[in-house]
Amino acid sequence: MSYLSPSTSSLQSIEITRQGARRGESQWQSPHPVSIDILDDDSLLHLFYLYRPAIFDGDESDDTRSIGGKGWDRERWWIKLAQVCQRWRKLILGSTSYLGLCLVCTYGTPVADMLAHSPPLPLIIDYFNHRKRDIAAEDEDGIILAFEKRDRVRRVRLEAPDWQLQKLIIAVDEEYPVLEYLVMLPSTIGSKALILPDTFQAPHLCHLALRGFNLPMESRLLTTAAGLVTLCLFMGHPSAYFQPNTLLQWISFMPQLETLFLSVKAHPGRDVETQLMHTPIVTHVTLPNLRLLEFRGVSAYMEAVVCQITTPCLQKLVIRFPGQITFSVPRLLQFMNTTETLRFDSAKFVFSWDNVHLEVYPPEETEMCSLSVHVHGLHLDGQASSMAQIFDSPSQIFSTVQHLTLKREAYSSYEEHSMVDRTEWHKLIRSFGSVKTLHVDDRLVKELSCSLRPDDGEHLEPLSDLQEGARVFWKRQY
Repeated sequence: MSYLSPSTSSLQSIEITRQGARRGESQWQSPHPVSIDILDDDSLLHLFYLYRPAIFDGDESDDTRSIGGKGWDRERWWIKLAQVCQRWRKLILGSTSYLGLCLVCTYGTPVADMLAHSPPLPLIIDYFNHRKRDIAAEDEDGIILAFEKRDRVRRVRLEAPDWQLQKLIIAVDEEYPVLEYLVMLPSTIGSKALILPDTFQAPHLCHLALRGFNLPMESRLLTTAAGLVTLCLFMGHPSAYFQPNTLLQWISFMPQLETLFLSVKAHPGRDVETQLMHTPIVTHVTLPNLRLLEFRGVSAYMEAVVCQITTPCLQKLVIRFPGQITFSVPRLLQFMNTTETLRFDSAKFVFSWDNVHLEVYPPEETEMCSLSVHVHGLHLDGQASSMAQIFDSPSQIFSTVQHLTLKREAYSSYEEHSMVDRTEWHKLIRSFGSVKTLHVDDRLVKELSCSLRPDDGEHLEPLSDLQEGARVFWKRQY
């Protein structure tokens, strides 16, 4: 019995037809179809090569990319083609390296049978879904069996309850010489952090994403991963918290790093800010290839990290803060000021019922922003204040911004929180003193105009913080 079912001619009858159109004439089709069998082996192999799926489609969010892209079951693309005929089968299986062929172990896969009756191809272990279901007992056995093929495991992505994930992790020991992707995200957080075996290492690892793992400073996984391109650490468990010095020493071994994603959750009883004040930061790191830096969590941790890194090629900075009454991030502003590759031309604030979002775009770009800042858990009164505090400094971060948009998403609740101290609006707009065009939607007209009127009733010159000649547009939303 073979994992590849017997060949079939269901696809062999594919025909190539020529179609075209001439000016002034209707579309025509050749009366003589041409069979795909006329292609020589090299041409056919090239078609197979172009048919391969990419790990990333290009339309994924940063979050999706951080966990290795979409479903890896697409790597089964070649199986149906190999079933078409003996010629295709021989051509495909004779070019496994060129075509990047892999075997996929996922939900319901009979792993033991597949390993016994298939070519010794690299393995992809993918048990990941957003429904956060447990992994069945038979799938557990298949995962452990696949982990035993250490010299063949290329990608691993597991999501399961913490107790189940820890049971599977025990099988991941010693060296995995061809492992490129490792994503392990517990769907539940237990009383203890997860721990990888001390002997585990992957010298060719490119993408690492871990949530709730306690990694020792001398972790062989991180100290030997010199080729790491993406590092995503979710510090959601109290025992999985890494001091900034530890993190900086780790990434100092990763000169190829292009994406760094950090999530630091505040826990009751843990005063991160006070701890960091009494912990001197001694390591400075240059990341010559870093393109994306994303941080989520308490601002004190981010402040401790950004002041110790240099990123000469950074293209995008993403910051997500929880709702806080006060913000002070001078080191973040200094980092942004000294990162010359972050260029800004237009900015947009979006105020919604429970968060505020700022996106800033480089010149001639409308899709990928170079700066994204979210503050969660606040209403309008706190949203404008938080953004004003974050960017209220004499720095010239937004001195090149030419176009500013203020947008408020429609909602009916919490309208009693809508009034904002006028000084907060002035602070916020003052950061964009070079703006030439300001777009304000009609849901913010009342708040903005009231906030810019002094207590004695005398009407201020609206938006006087903008440069002379700036144009203001009030945009009605339908």
